Amino acid sequence: MKIAIGCDPNAQEAKEELIKFMEEKGYGEITDFGSEDPIYANTAVKVAEAVASKEYDRGILICGTGIGVSIAANKVKGAYAALLSDVYSAKRARLSNDANIACMGAFTIGNKLREELTDAFLTNDFVPGCSSQPKVDAFVEYDNAR
Repeated sequence: MKIAIGCDPNAQEAKEELIKFMEEKGYGEITDFGSEDPIYANTAVKVAEAVASKEYDRGILICGTGIGVSIAANKVKGAYAALLSDVYSAKRARLSNDANIACMGAFTIGNKLREELTDAFLTNDFVPGCSSQPKVDAFVEYDNAR
């Protein structure tokens, strides 16, 4: 799996801890898109474009709350970013919604929960033909038409 990760300067430490965790778990090739830009939207869009283009399988974005990077990433056609705060939602982001980017807060959740959310997000996959398929098809159709 190829994973793109980025954050704002506030989340640098959280991102570094998460990269270390993913490397230890052997999740695949991880590319750091940086954290120097104080305008988190710039990093979020770069990660979202890389994932939407299918150059990367999944993306992870972190800012203070995760809200800003989520909003910014979702402006990119083909990027489906989910703000994660609990393990059930992290699983459902993949299983029910086929989200391709996980967004999390550096100030709102701790490292252990961030690891659990990442694990749930990266180890679950959308099941084509499942009961959620028509819902996913609807937002993908809208996205493709814009």
